Amino acid sequence: MNLQEIAVSFDNLDLLASQVVEGFITGMHKSPFHGFSVEFAEHRLYNTGESTKNIDWKLFGRTDKLFVKRFDEETNLRCHLLLDVSPSMYYPKDSRLKIRFASIAAAVLANLMKNQRDAFGLFKFSDKIVSSLDIRSSASHYNLVINELQKSMAEQPAITKTNVAATLDEIAELIHRRSLVVIFSDMFDASTYNTALFDALQHLKFRKHEVILFHIVDGETELEFNFDNRPYKFVDSESGEELKLYPDDVREIYLKRISEFRSQLRLKCNQYKIDYVEADVRKDFSQILLPFFAKRARMK
Repeated sequence: MNLQEIAVSFDNLDLLASQVVEGFITGMHKSPFHGFSVEFAEHRLYNTGESTKNIDWKLFGRTDKLFVKRFDEETNLRCHLLLDVSPSMYYPKDSRLKIRFASIAAAVLANLMKNQRDAFGLFKFSDKIVSSLDIRSSASHYNLVINELQKSMAEQPAITKTNVAATLDEIAELIHRRSLVVIFSDMFDASTYNTALFDALQHLKFRKHEVILFHIVDGETELEFNFDNRPYKFVDSESGEELKLYPDDVREIYLKRISEFRSQLRLKCNQYKIDYVEADVRKDFSQILLPFFAKRARMK
């Protein structure tokens, strides 16, 4: 399920997250990788002769295979979800594809972790920490996280200069126990072209955290600069500054600069052993789920 298949008016984030998770898990059960998925989804294949009381009959109806629900695992993961709510994340202005995608993706991971009894928390940030919820594993805590994510999609962003670097540094100091840190951000920052941003990512690794960076992008317009060559008015989401031009006038230099930044960000993440995932808001949520499954499996 991708964002284009979701109605803009959809306002039940919990239900949506559950549907995405259920659809993905079902698809994995039907695929050659079902064993990998089964373990994460707290299911295992039914063994002939054992009690049938924990068989997941709904899953049987979809897959024609018998799986047993696992209830005996304790919380074995601590995860902090970091959501960038800076003005550039509310692009495009009419559809808010980036913040909607990132919020739904965070909700999907929270739903997975709730089902696993993993503990998870949430930081929302822009030029500073906007709000935070400490790590918990309860259903009531999950509801609080979902409410915060729901708000992110509806709120008007503050007109402010993004400072991803300083805020990640601050968050790194606040997370005291070794955790998985999952960042959803477009990484647009005044410090983008100096070392501050990369130093902040390194700080998280220095604190012994495992990190996944989901680099949120609108591939069609931000990466490919796919605009017709007619007059456009481009507006800086942070300063409100306007620029009227023909896209062909700046296409070459823009594509060169954005390519350089993506390459540098990918290189630095590889250097610091941070999982880097370029997440295109026009594609489906498997680009979020598969790397998360893989990371969690490596941490067990």
